Amino acid sequence: MAELTVKRTLFDARQMARMMRRMAAELVERAGGTDTLMLVGVRTRGVPLADFVAAEIVRTEGVELPVGILDITLYRDDLSTIAPQPVVKESVLPVPIEDRIVVLCDDVLFSGRTIRAAMDALMDYGRPKAIRLAVLIDRGHRELPIHADCIGETVQTTDTEVIKVSYAATDDGKEMVELLEREG
Repeated sequence: MAELTVKRTLFDARQMARMMRRMAAELVERAGGTDTLMLVGVRTRGVPLADFVAAEIVRTEGVELPVGILDITLYRDDLSTIAPQPVVKESVLPVPIEDRIVVLCDDVLFSGRTIRAAMDALMDYGRPKAIRLAVLIDRGHRELPIHADCIGETVQTTDTEVIKVSYAATDDGKEMVELLEREG
């Protein structure tokens, strides 16, 4: 397995918060309000993004949106390569998704395979009015025809570079976006 080394920090906690606040406003505007919106974080690092966006919508709009968590482990097309016995965690969707604009939230959009798996998993819960995608970082290199509707930042990367997003909730209090280099 190739080693990863940090090349540089791209965004600090303050810059990340600014991006996520902008994303919250954009999602409400594109949906024409909050009436049918539902946020669903793709486990693991899509969840803090969904939570932050939901909190920002409460702050600015005074409306509490339903926020779900989606585990896509069993829907991945690389399931046999990620672990001999992958750990499946619970998905939680607090309200039915029918007639809702469901915004899938994830940290990084890369090949598109994670989002394809998330859409497959989501469809097992019903048929939403629409599915939108919000990502903190779009790094390109798509293998599937998937695009984000709401992007915090676009970062051009090479094939040997990796984007690492850290959230306080999932990464021992650290909040930053780093550019890593794969060596070997």
